Amino acid sequence: MKLLVLGGTHHVGRAVVETALERGDEVTTLNRGLSRVPAPGVRGLVADRRDAEAVRAALGRQEWDAIIDTWAWAPCVVRDTARLLADRAGHYGYVSSRGVYRWPWPPAADESAPLVDGDPASEEAADYAAAKRGGELAVVEAFGERALLARAGMILGPYEDVGRIPWWLRRLERGGPVVAPGPTGTPLQYIDAMDLAAWMLASAENGVGGTFNVAGPPAAITIGELLQTALEVTGFDARLLWAPPELLQEVGFPLGMEFGLRYPHDPAPTGIHDADVAAAIAVGLTCRPLRETLAATWAWLQAEGDPQPRPDAPAPDAWFDPAAEQRVLTRLQNEENR
Repeated sequence: MKLLVLGGTHHVGRAVVETALERGDEVTTLNRGLSRVPAPGVRGLVADRRDAEAVRAALGRQEWDAIIDTWAWAPCVVRDTARLLADRAGHYGYVSSRGVYRWPWPPAADESAPLVDGDPASEEAADYAAAKRGGELAVVEAFGERALLARAGMILGPYEDVGRIPWWLRRLERGGPVVAPGPTGTPLQYIDAMDLAAWMLASAENGVGGTFNVAGPPAAITIGELLQTALEVTGFDARLLWAPPELLQEVGFPLGMEFGLRYPHDPAPTGIHDADVAAAIAVGLTCRPLRETLAATWAWLQAEGDPQPRPDAPAPDAWFDPAAEQRVLTRLQNEENR
């Protein structure tokens, strides 16, 4: 395909570019040109998405088979780009989020669950859920049935700049006793960025439109399996001490919130890790084993170092308090020694 990736330098965007190149697609990217030089074989166009005239000038009158957009801020930016390209591309894939569903998320919800309000003309970006919903509406307004809305769950894998797996790998690397957010059997649902990219590209090629929850099967893995597999993949000499959510809440240590295992005043939220993803699986979504995701993430960290945190997400060190962890460790070790 002739593919235009709006973004293409971080996390999902970078995964899309690399996957598209592996497929043999002809790839063009559009971004500010500040973070990374285009990969070999990629035609890089430079413009600030918030400047509609600069985008128009950069894109010219070119046409593409498909567009993939990862924008996560003001919906009006998506609206302007989608309108500009509506008659010059056959498909528009928008990386959205399960965050567009109204909280609290009902257990086992499919794509018909209640949604937050969104405005495609909004210039506001502070409310992530509303911004993503506004972006969805903008894409559908311009592309109709040619739009694919990928409501992704927790996205892990190489190039992750949110601070989940990279933070955990670095914490395990330091070794010793490590507080882990229990219970060990708590299910996790996530999508590898590479699997999300491959599915969106295949969907574009096959003309698949519509709205889909995109994540691995519910209850496929647990937090215990994730952290134990991380130890096996890396060979780190660390010992996991599992803390119940009630203890973490009592001590004021927010561990587990990075995976959505608990929230303030809600130590066991429902609906987070059991989304109904049957629709995406029915049109070709496949997920690689957890071990491959963790190994690839660790290889990337070793090769490139820690990523710069996203501007819209706090760096893990901002919430990680070693003193709070030590208080939890002391409690857990005292219980072990009784």
